[in-house]
Amino acid sequence: MQLHDFPEPMQQAVLDHALSNLEDLCGLDNYVHQGADLHHYLFNEDYFIIGSYQAQQFLGDQAFNAITYVQDYENENFGEVNTEITDEKIANMFAYIAGEEILSRSKHLQKCWDKPLNENSLKIIAMEIKQ
Repeated sequence: MQLHDFPEPMQQAVLDHALSNLEDLCGLDNYVHQGADLHHYLFNEDYFIIGSYQAQQFLGDQAFNAITYVQDYENENFGEVNTEITDEKIANMFAYIAGEEILSRSKHLQKCWDKPLNENSLKIIAMEIKQ
């Protein structure tokens, strides 16, 4: 499964999360981390969703598909599944994985993978992932 296999509202929620966090980073004068670190700052420093009810609302009828998406990713990348099957943990891991897919849309990020990012780079990345 890939992100495009999920309903548009789920895709949009993760994209909106990425764009919001990119905007927050633009306000930091000293943001000089490498492109390779960007996913961590957007999707691993704070929760995408907090609370079981919010997670259930986000996952809706896609909960089993999201579990499969997370388990396939973890098996492929780690050789085992580590994420507990709770609504909140699945929703947050779903966003983490979807975030990788979303950021892979940015050619600028690929060019800056091992270089410091500045505000202009973050704006370019935001523009590219919106498309």
